[in-house]
Amino acid sequence: MNRFLIIGLGNIGDEYRHTRHNIGFDVVSDFVLKHGGMFQTGRLADVAEVKWKGKTFVCIKPTTYMNLSGKAFKYWMDKEKIELPNTLTIVDDLALPLDKLRLRGAGSDAGHNGLKDIQLTLGTDQYPKLRFGIGNDFPKGRQVEFVLGRWQPNEIPLVNEKISKCPEIIESFAAVGLEKTMNMVNSLRFGQA
Repeated sequence: MNRFLIIGLGNIGDEYRHTRHNIGFDVVSDFVLKHGGMFQTGRLADVAEVKWKGKTFVCIKPTTYMNLSGKAFKYWMDKEKIELPNTLTIVDDLALPLDKLRLRGAGSDAGHNGLKDIQLTLGTDQYPKLRFGIGNDFPKGRQVEFVLGRWQPNEIPLVNEKISKCPEIIESFAAVGLEKTMNMVNSLRFGQA
């Protein structure tokens, strides 16, 4: 099957634009832009469809807010008749340092509300995720402000480097599969001169 659902997690609204928590939106937007697509308002999500090498990517940015991401995920997966292994969820990850991306075929929500809702809705954690490390450089008790905050000026070059690598990762996931792409992604370190 050559159809893929790419889900970027984030929150709608200007106050959340380009925050750490919205990196999923930024990555999916970059992928769609690279392939000349455009987002349109759809049910429960902004949606774009792009084609690449005989493959179709349905890309969504849920408009349900982070905590209800599962609703948009399931709706578009069912509507487009895309199987779970052909989905890729892009999400921010506090447990990963800023210079890392991690691709996994399954795994817990790690306390992330968007993933928690997807897992609850689907009844499984067995679906591919691309975790975008955002680091955890915040004072005790300030996690929410950190996650919902914007990148520091000195972080932006590294963040942009990682974002610009993500379309290639999404293409590889579709072209050569999860395992081979994991081997490539999980050994990458960014910001190395």
